[in-house]
Amino acid sequence: MRNVPASSRVTSRLVAPLTILALLAIWQLVCSAGLVPPFMLPSPIRVVQALVGDWPLLIGHAATSLAEAGLGLAAGVALGFIAALAMDRFDLLYRAFYPIVVLTQTIPTVAIAPLLVLWFGYGMLPKVVLIVVATFFPITVGMLEGLRSVDPDEIDLMRAMGATRLQILRHVKLPAAMPQFFSGLKISAAYAIVGAVIAEWLGGFSGLGVYMTRVRKAYSFDKMFAVIFLISGLSLVLMWAVDAVRRIAMPWERRSDSER
Repeated sequence: MRNVPASSRVTSRLVAPLTILALLAIWQLVCSAGLVPPFMLPSPIRVVQALVGDWPLLIGHAATSLAEAGLGLAAGVALGFIAALAMDRFDLLYRAFYPIVVLTQTIPTVAIAPLLVLWFGYGMLPKVVLIVVATFFPITVGMLEGLRSVDPDEIDLMRAMGATRLQILRHVKLPAAMPQFFSGLKISAAYAIVGAVIAEWLGGFSGLGVYMTRVRKAYSFDKMFAVIFLISGLSLVLMWAVDAVRRIAMPWERRSDSER
């Protein structure tokens, strides 16, 4: 990065924000010109007004969705981490359960959600279970692929030096698996918010999904777009948080970036 001109760095950072601003400007022009009826596509200005007007209500619903997403993501990460370690350690478990893990991703979450509500009621539990199902797969597969990507010669060298299985896991396998783990965690963080909203569509007392259902029935599409923007913003914040944790947990990547 030290050899890249400052103007090029600034331009690369501004490309995404400028693209978003351009799309919003086109959207506003289309709405202002009357090319699309307002009840079908509210303008960005109306969406911002709805977001500001309902901000206190949205914050309350967002707190519920974030609590569900946080609990489900934490449980999904823990279960996925343990499952990946177990399948890496025991080949029989890998052959028995890996196809089942893959099979869980062929079932749409929208199809699972009504069953979870039927089984566990309208509280927080079915939402958390659905988020665990959605986040378990990226963590398990990413972690398992990372653990199995280690060079066998490194493991043989550690064994020749008298290292135990735990030492090999700690000093060789886990560092090698960290990039794939955090890649899966970033995907799971986005899935957590979406999974919470999908579960809330089918029943509940609070949450962004409940809010979306109410404003949709009232045909308040400006508020519908407002909550969509809020959900996207929350997902981005969670993904940025994962990146921050990754930089802390993998300091060698920061050194490599600075050298480049």
